[in-house]
Amino acid sequence: MSSEYRIGMLWVEGPLSYVEVLCAQSFLDAGHHVELYHYGPVANVPEGVECIDGSTILDIDSFVTHERTGSLALFSDVFRYHLLSKKDRMIWADLDAYCVKPFETATGHFFGWESVESLNGGVLGLPQDSEALGRLLEMTKDEYAIPYWVLPRRRAVLEARVAAGEAPHVSEMPWGVWGPHALTAILQETGEAKYALPTSGLYPVGFRDRRAITQSRARDRVEALITPETYSVHFYGRRMTDILHKIGGVPQEGSYMASLLEKHDVDVTEAPLRPSKSILAEEDKPTEPVERTRDPLTVLADGVGAARGTALHRYSEVYNMLLAPHRSRVFSVLELLPPTVDRDASLGELEKNVSVWLTYFETAEITCLTPGMKKSDNPRVTNLNYDPQEPYSAGLALTRLSKPPSMVCHSGGGGSALQLALFMAIFPRLPSGAIYAFEGLRWQPRALESKGVTKTAPLLRGFQANGWFDHPNPRIAAELNTLAKDIAACIVLPVHGRSDTRDQHAILHKS
Repeated sequence: MSSEYRIGMLWVEGPLSYVEVLCAQSFLDAGHHVELYHYGPVANVPEGVECIDGSTILDIDSFVTHERTGSLALFSDVFRYHLLSKKDRMIWADLDAYCVKPFETATGHFFGWESVESLNGGVLGLPQDSEALGRLLEMTKDEYAIPYWVLPRRRAVLEARVAAGEAPHVSEMPWGVWGPHALTAILQETGEAKYALPTSGLYPVGFRDRRAITQSRARDRVEALITPETYSVHFYGRRMTDILHKIGGVPQEGSYMASLLEKHDVDVTEAPLRPSKSILAEEDKPTEPVERTRDPLTVLADGVGAARGTALHRYSEVYNMLLAPHRSRVFSVLELLPPTVDRDASLGELEKNVSVWLTYFETAEITCLTPGMKKSDNPRVTNLNYDPQEPYSAGLALTRLSKPPSMVCHSGGGGSALQLALFMAIFPRLPSGAIYAFEGLRWQPRALESKGVTKTAPLLRGFQANGWFDHPNPRIAAELNTLAKDIAACIVLPVHGRSDTRDQHAILHKS
């Protein structure tokens, strides 16, 4: 079997790992002719792949890397646009795209939605006379232009630098500025977005679920996402490499990826993974361990494998700073759990958090507020229920307690509308000096979000900056701003406190 569309790929230099070998082989086995463009020696290339000097498409002087990550994604973005403009009947595919079935298109357009709001160019086909392709090529000629699709807050910062005579280079701009962000904006403007495949076409397993590809227990869940309209599955490159390193360098036996390696007869030992950034960084660490005093709350969280510890979110480090002086005092904690997709996992995590609080505090009382909660046998633990369809019931439930909670830990997993409704129901009932913590702000399921409604993280970030809430719903805005006078402080923290990551954790202090 053969396909009329060729597949173009890029690998600057160095050996392919079994992940890239698998992806390239999948296109060969689907009947495509595969062209691998490169700029230096490449090893482990599957037989049948045609290796071509990348300078025939784009000069090596055009290399652009991202300043923060050193990634060649910016160069790769430009390369694929030039490739499509110079080669007829060509479809671009990243070397982390696995081919499920032959790529076919009647118009030359071949790309898809990665989410409800973003197109991705990991797989990209555009006809040579495409208006969008022409605009993408023109855009990438100026490495100092500020694209019009940059968000207003970020644009203001960049424009200030231009005004100061320090025009920012594209390598300093937000990730994806020449890739998904550009594609989404331009394809929508030219009307060519109408050709986009649904998420099930090219990105059926989303970024958040990428670990499932390597897990044996998740194989059925992954395969259920692969439908008759699926052409490709995206593996998310270096992120997948890091995941595989953490589980021993190979996918779990029986996992979806393991089944693909077997199907295409790819030997992982012949093309091992490249070292991850975290492994390379080990070489720079001191040979003698650096002693430091670990905070007790994090030690407890790590001891039970709670996500609040260093294994994942590190919320415990923030909480210990706030709560250490209260360990021997009368204190109460409310664990607020919204409805979640994986309720069993969420309840398991809740049990870990409760056990940590019971040990951390000498006399604290713990309240769990979540739909369908059963009564606890521990006298220091009270389990209450509320109706997610009637969020005010969460506030009424607190009237059953002998005293209101001193701290609320609002777990992630719910949509912004429910998060805010629960906050408005509970915050007025808290005592002066209470702490209200929002967790998991970057994990809100898109299916639970309402179009045009401000998400919780930017809403809180706006309050932090301006001292008032800017919500599109006048009624909600008025109610939130009524509470504003009782908020003594608000801080929104990105993942692990790093400025280059998304907002995830917010702390509010009641005056």
